[in-house]
Amino acid sequence: MGKGRVTVIDIAKAAGVSKSTVSLVLQASPLVNEITRGKVNAVMRELGYVYNRGAANLRQANARSKIIGIVVNDLTNSFFAELAVGVDTVVQSAGFVQFLSNTSENLDRQREVIASMREHGVSGLIVSPARGTEALDMKPLVAAGIPVVLVVRSVPGAKVSSLVSDNHAGTSAAVEHLTLLGHRRIAFVGGFPDTAVFDERLSGYREAMANTNEGFSEELVISSAPSRAGGVEAIGQGMAMAEPPTAAVCFNDAVAFGVCDGLRARRIEPGRDFAVVGFDNVIEAKTTVPALTTISVDPQGIGQRAAQMLLKQINAGKPEAEQVVSAVRLIVRESCGAADNNPGRRLA
Repeated sequence: MGKGRVTVIDIAKAAGVSKSTVSLVLQASPLVNEITRGKVNAVMRELGYVYNRGAANLRQANARSKIIGIVVNDLTNSFFAELAVGVDTVVQSAGFVQFLSNTSENLDRQREVIASMREHGVSGLIVSPARGTEALDMKPLVAAGIPVVLVVRSVPGAKVSSLVSDNHAGTSAAVEHLTLLGHRRIAFVGGFPDTAVFDERLSGYREAMANTNEGFSEELVISSAPSRAGGVEAIGQGMAMAEPPTAAVCFNDAVAFGVCDGLRARRIEPGRDFAVVGFDNVIEAKTTVPALTTISVDPQGIGQRAAQMLLKQINAGKPEAEQVVSAVRLIVRESCGAADNNPGRRLA
């Protein structure tokens, strides 16, 4: 047989059965006896035949694909891996499979990925948008009637559903906690200033600092990439100040881990000499040394909730946008210097 793509006709010839019998085997029809089914399956394995379920679905009138697309902006951040696990637990039990793709904060890459997923006939999309995403980028999806749920970051003006955390309440609670521990010079560390999440987390920090004796100081806002390397770089800037901070509210846990690395490189022990608070409560937050005090947003829970929102839209047939803000909790551990067994306090 030639090197071209193996077809149903090739399988039928090799197995000595009709094309319709092969089709019935592919559809798992009970009309085919077990001996014939076994022979056809053996030939398919031998010839390396792969059943194109997407193409088959297109041939079936009114059939919908059972694919959910997940598009995230930074898969190197374990938060998104946990979110994807949460999505998977819900969509898999509903009979869907998920395609996961990373944009690395690149808008062109995001457009390519979404276009590719549409070509594969996805039933819906869960998107953590890349920096700079605008409502216009979501318009073709809305026009095509494809259900979309934005997670982590919302896009102003986009007529799609969104699920975001209460960022303002989270950083505000972190500052209040550090103030009660006696800190005055509390820095806000990490994050790109041109994102809605940064604005929301900074506003919570700014408001809480304004209510302290120290007051809010622009000097103590140190932006950086929202990554471990960004945290190392940012705390380096902070510790070079004439009057360095003694505590940091970090944009996310990845930044917080980097801040701890940067402090240790300067022989400053996080949790003892300097207080660190993260944001997200990724799995490693509990097991790192010192264990990280953080604002918990429950990444897996967000994935599950986003998947439920998406399936609701898919089943309804006509997507109806809804905006949801999920509550967050302050989890106190060792990195702030005030470890206790507090299981977390829910923030309205």
